[in-house]
Amino acid sequence: MALVVGLSLSASAPALAAPADDPPYQAQLQRLSEILGALHYLRPLCGAKEDGVWRDQMQALLDAEAPSPERKARLVAAFNRGFSGFEALYRVCTPAATAAIDRYIAEGSKLTRDVTTRYGR
Repeated sequence: MALVVGLSLSASAPALAAPADDPPYQAQLQRLSEILGALHYLRPLCGAKEDGVWRDQMQALLDAEAPSPERKARLVAAFNRGFSGFEALYRVCTPAATAAIDRYIAEGSKLTRDVTTRYGR
């Protein structure tokens, strides 16, 4: 009975609204930030000689967006989450790490195209 009551209460609770200064593509930017963080860890692990290229891409995203301090903190946290998530799992390059790199490059490219096509200035 308590489970049913709990479920009905949670279903009727209002959804948390996004902060007022968030653009409609904030979720995509956070995902892109997470992908950039993952690539920043995985690419060098798998032998790529790209000193800081993914961190530089993250900085370019921040520079282009000029987000509020709160939005910037969320984007940076997503980047760090992407980095540390793979850092905790991989110490050497594996076929799974290489597959993750390929998937993330494809997903990051798609996100970038989608956001710039739909919301580009």
